[in-house]
Amino acid sequence: MNATRTPAPSLSGASLPPGLPDPAAFTHTLTQWAGELFAALPTAAGSAAPTPPTGGVPVAGTPQPAGLSLPSVLTSGPSTPTATAEPGPPPGLNVAPQSPQALASGLASAPALVPHAQAGHGVPDHAVQAAPGYDGRLGSGVLSVPQAPAAYSADIPHVAPSQAGGGSPVHGIASGYYFLGESQDRAPAPAVPSGTADDRVSARSWGLPGDEALRALLADPGRRDGVPGGANAPAPGFYFLDHAFPDAASARNAPHSAAGPQTDSEASLAQRNAVAHPPFDVHAVRRDFPILQERVNGKQIVWFDNAATTQKPQAVIDRLAYFYAHENSNIHRAAHALAARATDAYEDARETVRRFLNASSTEEIIFVRGTTEAINLVAKSWGAKHIGPGDEIIVSHLEHHANIVPWQQLASEKGARLRVIPVDEDGQVLLGEYQKLLSDKTKIVAVTQVSNALGTVTPIKEIVELAHRAGAKALVDGAQSVSHMKVDVQALDADFLVFSGHKIFGPTGIGVVYGKRAILEDTPPWQGGGNMIADVTFERTVFQPPPAKFEAGTGNIADAVGLGAALEYVERIGIENIGRYEHALLEYATQHLRPIPGVRLVGTARDKASVLSFVLEGYSTEEVGKALNAEGIAVRTGHHCAQPILRRFGLETTVRPSLAFYNTCEEVDRFIAVIRRLAAARPTQARGR
Repeated sequence: MNATRTPAPSLSGASLPPGLPDPAAFTHTLTQWAGELFAALPTAAGSAAPTPPTGGVPVAGTPQPAGLSLPSVLTSGPSTPTATAEPGPPPGLNVAPQSPQALASGLASAPALVPHAQAGHGVPDHAVQAAPGYDGRLGSGVLSVPQAPAAYSADIPHVAPSQAGGGSPVHGIASGYYFLGESQDRAPAPAVPSGTADDRVSARSWGLPGDEALRALLADPGRRDGVPGGANAPAPGFYFLDHAFPDAASARNAPHSAAGPQTDSEASLAQRNAVAHPPFDVHAVRRDFPILQERVNGKQIVWFDNAATTQKPQAVIDRLAYFYAHENSNIHRAAHALAARATDAYEDARETVRRFLNASSTEEIIFVRGTTEAINLVAKSWGAKHIGPGDEIIVSHLEHHANIVPWQQLASEKGARLRVIPVDEDGQVLLGEYQKLLSDKTKIVAVTQVSNALGTVTPIKEIVELAHRAGAKALVDGAQSVSHMKVDVQALDADFLVFSGHKIFGPTGIGVVYGKRAILEDTPPWQGGGNMIADVTFERTVFQPPPAKFEAGTGNIADAVGLGAALEYVERIGIENIGRYEHALLEYATQHLRPIPGVRLVGTARDKASVLSFVLEGYSTEEVGKALNAEGIAVRTGHHCAQPILRRFGLETTVRPSLAFYNTCEEVDRFIAVIRRLAAARPTQARGR
């Protein structure tokens, strides 16, 4: 399939494709329509619609979404002192793609990128895209990710987008759009239990009053002939409700490599993914992450360093600001209102973590600074009590230094022995060799669920089960897994599970220890101080029950609240949706990177998360990293705090791009273009080897 790129329309008065209006007039009209639309939206019962501002961006005449702090008289955009224009591209410039997209990320937004029939309610489907051109935070407030739809039964058929208009049903597929639980082309969802609000296109999702009124506003006026995508395709309305994929837009946004048109195999793979699991709109997600608009060396940043830290959505940034503006206080012991607010926010975050991990109780959730502190807590509290001379601790060859050094220290102090599960040439642990290491001397097995250096997904459930059969406890390092896949501590039967907030779109300096209640009760506290005591005399101290006895001193209250907001954001999108999209993106990147002359992929296990670790012959990893940075592409180079596993493959360092659900195939294309250019410019002697 040949993919052609249509250049973005010029806004400087150059000639435009036939049928398009004058950009300046069009932008003015869009802004006017947007203001009229917002003013027409229903308001909460008993409240008057706000008076539109006299200048700047028209602000929605609705109550703000939860977590935002707006003045009672809406005279400015959310979180901004005024609604004046911010520096940036002219509004409407984002209606055309920056470069051709792969089907995995482009199909969802394709209907919004070309002129087509106007929606029946009279509002152009680009109107809501004009506002972020003035104030991105206004766009964040209006367009941020709504509540997740209710779960679908596996028995209910849903029609994939390509089957709209008569195709056979596909069973067990959730909504093709993470923010839309059903469409007119899908079978009705299960009935909502009595007394439960319908989340699919709901007022609660968008922070708007009047569920029925909103449904009426977004209703499809009916089917019509002549609409791109077939006679039975729904007439396009808002871009995120479009289920037709116009041929012109599909061709313009088809995946391609930097060196030439897309191959048939690439097209086939992307098409299969699109049919089996309709894509969510990655561009809508990207609007929730303000840092993705930053420019590095004159180019829009590509953040491929997600295994080191992830970027933060506006919802998390706003939640932190709201805490410090309205709730900041120490927690648990005070008679004043702010202490009560801060305590509620902190404990609500603990409940969010419990729900996210499916722990049985909030008493099993301990807040710490991150994964490193979490493993140290387990080693220096539980380990100090239960491990002695001659005992054995098992880790894998894949571990981050944080899951090696604390156990080494403990083994040295106690006279215990550290044993290592080997890996094969693909970077996968050898279960047979692991079984040989287990014995009645084994006290704990501490293994990562996903390797930060290679991306290998380990068979963690089997590892935990075998540890328990040997009478040992099991600790799971979930730092690299929680942002890519569902982690259910009860299903895993893990004794401990640890992770960091900054790896899952939350703040830095906050992390979690999950521990089974009975084990935590039998574990002494690691640190002593305030907050973790029930009674203190000079003769003795009585400690609080878990989790308080492990949270000495003033905790990182605000960032715990921010972590809760990050997990709620992931829940609204759906971790399964994230995993599917990232898997398709990883396959796309791997298929383009692997054939480049001189590239050696490190870590080729069948089950991988979104990490590509490689070296390029003729270049140091630092040189590759600098060349990518010159193009605005951020990757990690070095040993990734995992020297043992890199040395297993005869290396000291690698280049490690790592992907997240806000990355796109267009960004992968930019990355691949740099690596191809470097490969073509390698010294002659390097090419000849």
